Amino acid sequence: MADAPATRAFLIADDHPMVRDALKAALGQAFESATIALAGTLAEVQAALDRQPETDALLLDLDMPGMEGLTGLALLRSDWPTVPIIVVSAARDASIARRTHDLGASAYIDKSASLEKIAATVHAVLNGEILAPPEVAPGDSFAQRASQLTPQQWRVLSLMVQGDQNTQIAYKLGVGEVTVKAHVTVILRKLGVRSRTQAVIEARGLALPPLQ
Repeated sequence: MADAPATRAFLIADDHPMVRDALKAALGQAFESATIALAGTLAEVQAALDRQPETDALLLDLDMPGMEGLTGLALLRSDWPTVPIIVVSAARDASIARRTHDLGASAYIDKSASLEKIAATVHAVLNGEILAPPEVAPGDSFAQRASQLTPQQWRVLSLMVQGDQNTQIAYKLGVGEVTVKAHVTVILRKLGVRSRTQAVIEARGLALPPLQ
């Protein structure tokens, strides 16, 4: 059944062409006259959203070049806070679904789901629903605290995880070292950790486990 006449704009991000084609077919059948952009890396997703910031929904694979696990999701959520993100992943660890929810994803779909279920999930998200995984329980988590970081703070944290020191971070971001130090201080406070090392260890926990 086709959607209402309003034209929708979608972005499908996955580095496997067959998956992209399948998702495109599902959306094309469910949403008449929809415009569907495709991306295969985090950089391509960012470029596509720059071109179309009013995208109605982003279907996002987590295991894609440039994503660095859930860090890519957090960066996209921070830079485009109004674009609903539906994670479509082959990672079947329940904790991954919980963490995507904590980081602001509107829904989480297993790649083995039927195209009908994927289309139904997209419909629900477009209607304003946030489909929390049933395993989500109230409580504090590192991912929830990390979701408070600004886009620039995420960039600083990402470079910290890569092992860069403040001087290197300042150079890469084109800012002063004093500014980087200020960002690090705020990052530690928001994450509820006492040291740079602890922040890096916790942030690395956002990485995805190897697929079986």
